[in-house]
Amino acid sequence: MRTPSVQPAYVLHQHDWSESSLILDLFTRESGRIAVAAKGAKRPYSQLRAVLLPLQRISVSLSKPAKADGGEVQTLRSAEWGGGATLPAGAALFSGYYLNELLLKLLARHDPHPALFDAYADALAHLAEGDVVLRAFEIKLLAELGLLPDLSVVTPTQAPIDPARRYQLSPESGLIPPTSDASLPGALLIQLQAALLHGSMAALRQACAAGPQALKTTLRGLLHYHLGHQPLRTRALMVDVQQLLDS
Repeated sequence: MRTPSVQPAYVLHQHDWSESSLILDLFTRESGRIAVAAKGAKRPYSQLRAVLLPLQRISVSLSKPAKADGGEVQTLRSAEWGGGATLPAGAALFSGYYLNELLLKLLARHDPHPALFDAYADALAHLAEGDVVLRAFEIKLLAELGLLPDLSVVTPTQAPIDPARRYQLSPESGLIPPTSDASLPGALLIQLQAALLHGSMAALRQACAAGPQALKTTLRGLLHYHLGHQPLRTRALMVDVQQLLDS
């Protein structure tokens, strides 16, 4: 009998399947986002209860697909903690859940993105550094999904970006001359493209640090468009909590 392979994964979301089992949304390096049945995971004596936690790297082995909720999911055979950072706290915890919601809503099932998996793991390890980590991951996510144009050229004309000018990042038209206040400096765009080509998330975070607020406004509009104009629950919750703290 063939032994199931072990692969790294993260739990993005879970919901009840039966009185004793769960359906998990896993983000894996080899298979992308997949649905998995964790049989018996809710039982008090199950070793899985302490392992199947969000924002924690785990190693999983999966067996043949099973029927659940009318669709096919794979069955979890085993799961072990994969090491790394412990569960974040405070604002970093909300940021982690925000990243999970982005992946849940933008990634198709069974569409592997190894580089994005590595970027996600890197982002979780640096959540305490603040918003610049979120901006870098948002850019990497959009680039991996083919939703980000080449940031070194004007999209309609393919003319090189002028570092001394400002440009607007449009969901439909790409990089164009600005038609509103939501624009980005050409120098920042060139730095971002260089960091993407380099492949280092540290370099991408460093580039994002040059214009975090302008990037936040631009990327929020871009993501909102590609999410079908649906609001993100985690973002709304973060705003509510901040307002409560301010009051």
